[in-house]
Amino acid sequence: RASMSVPVGWGLAAAAMLIGLPVVAATGALEARQRAAGAADAAAIAAADAVSGWLAGEPCAVAGEVAAAARVELLRCEIEGYEARVWVRASTPLGPATARSRAGPEDSGADGP
Repeated sequence: RASMSVPVGWGLAAAAMLIGLPVVAATGALEARQRAAGAADAAAIAAADAVSGWLAGEPCAVAGEVAAAARVELLRCEIEGYEARVWVRASTPLGPATARSRAGPEDSGADGP
């Protein structure tokens, strides 16, 4: 009887690993996507603040500093008037997670509050 439980125990451990590893990898990818999205928002806001004079520095350089602090790579930064648009990438075990964001004054043609 005891010899029968050892193979069963190994089988259960193997099954747990087969199920657990993809879950851990997917969780890491989800965390990276959320980190990239948050970093894109923060970088775009920082760039827009630099454009408007609320922060010192060149807007895209400021966005790059914010992105680096969040452990993501700033892929692209565009400034048009007082609007900033940024694209970032975070690395994951399953491949890169990208995000983009814009910040600036509200569009004058938008309806609602």
